[in-house]
Amino acid sequence: MTLQWTAVAFFLYAEIVFNLILCIPFISAHRWHLVFNWRIWSWLSPYWNKFFFAMIMALVVLFCDAIREVQKYSGPEPMHDAQANPNLYDHVHMKLFRAQRNLYICGFSLFLWLVMRRIVTLLNQIAETSVNTAGLQAQMENAFKTAEKHQEDNQILKTVRALLEREQSTLITNNQLKLEIEKLQSQLKAAEEAVRRSDAEVEAMKKQAKGLAHEYDRLLREHYQLQNLQSAEGKKDQ
Repeated sequence: MTLQWTAVAFFLYAEIVFNLILCIPFISAHRWHLVFNWRIWSWLSPYWNKFFFAMIMALVVLFCDAIREVQKYSGPEPMHDAQANPNLYDHVHMKLFRAQRNLYICGFSLFLWLVMRRIVTLLNQIAETSVNTAGLQAQMENAFKTAEKHQEDNQILKTVRALLEREQSTLITNNQLKLEIEKLQSQLKAAEEAVRRSDAEVEAMKKQAKGLAHEYDRLLREHYQLQNLQSAEGKKDQ
């Protein structure tokens, strides 16, 4: 095996090992995402795409060369020469075997190289999706908590509004009672004033009645005195 095909074989073995490591079930996508976010990968990211496409081009060239070798040793002319010479027959079959082996190695290397890139991309996408899902779930929980809080606040507002309406109705009733009390107080004051006036009139009438009684008594005394004088004068005339 030449140096280039030895390098391709080792590259294939490394791809197989790395893909098997990526497919280990107990290593989650989140852990791989953390590994892929190391600083060394961010430093190598500008060169990664170039290296990826360079390896694809190299593997495609080697794959085409392997196809050419297979077609070369499986054609009618080498097989016709091999049938004529038995020693050459074994040599041609060995060359054909090596060409087919190189074709399989190069083809599987190219295939696993694309598969590895796809696996890494899917792991990153799964990790980002899980992070976004966790964030959305947290947002949904916060939204539910906020909605419950708003419902509680609305219930509290309804209760406060009902209490305010009751207090307002109570205040209105109290104001009406105050107005009624003030009205009754004014009526009571008017009644007291009327009673005072009637008492004053009664006192005045009592005083007037006493004065009339005194005047009546005086007139009776004068009348009695006049009668006594008249009777005394009559007796003198006789």
